[in-house]
Order: sequence, then C-alpha cells, then structure tokens
Amino acid sequence: MESITAVRALAALAQDSRLAVYRLLVEVGPDGLPATGIAERLGIPANTLSFHLKSLNQAELVTARHEGRFIYYAANFARMAELVAFLTENCCGGRPCAPAVRSSRRAKTGDSP
Repeated sequence: MESITAVRALAALAQDSRLAVYRLLVEVGPDGLPATGIAERLGIPANTLSFHLKSLNQAELVTARHEGRFIYYAANFARMAELVAFLTENCCGGRPCAPAVRSSRRAKTGDSP
C-alpha cells in the first residue's frame, strides 16, 4: 500500500460517525448491511449516512452491492488487511512481536482476553 492510499483510508476513518459505521460493518462480516439497517442501528439520518458511506467507499474501505431496492454495504476486509499491514510493516524494528491488545469491550465487561 502506498502512503497516499493509507492517508486516504485513515482520513476517512478519522470521524466519529464514519468510524462507527466501519466498525459496525466489520462486526457484521462480509454479508454487510443495507444502508437502512446501518442508519437504524447507529441512529444516523439517511442523508448524513449517505455522505459517510460515500467517504468510506471512496477510500475503498467499504463495498456496495445492489439487492433489489436496497444497497448493502460491507467492510472491504482486503483493504483493511492492507492498511493494518502498512501500519505494522516495521513494527518492533523488524523483530517478531505480538503486541498485547485488549479490547475495550472485554475490559469493560471484565471478560478474560
């Protein structure tokens, strides 16, 4: 991944609503959700959601597919993997590492990692 592509993806995610949309789509998996389902789950007005989905789509972080009258959006997992690989390419000075990451959800509920 080129730096400019990473910057576009990170810029698209650097907004609360877009980040929430993206995290929801990652959570639901490759089948995605219709735009109406995203709007309902996150409480985002349709016109605002459309703006955010366009930004995520332009950054190639989401894909869109038509099914009947609905447009389903899904996270682009290949692009997500490329972005993570780009961000961690030189992690730990080239030595193998496994950074400890604890989900904030687990930390809040007291679940074990």
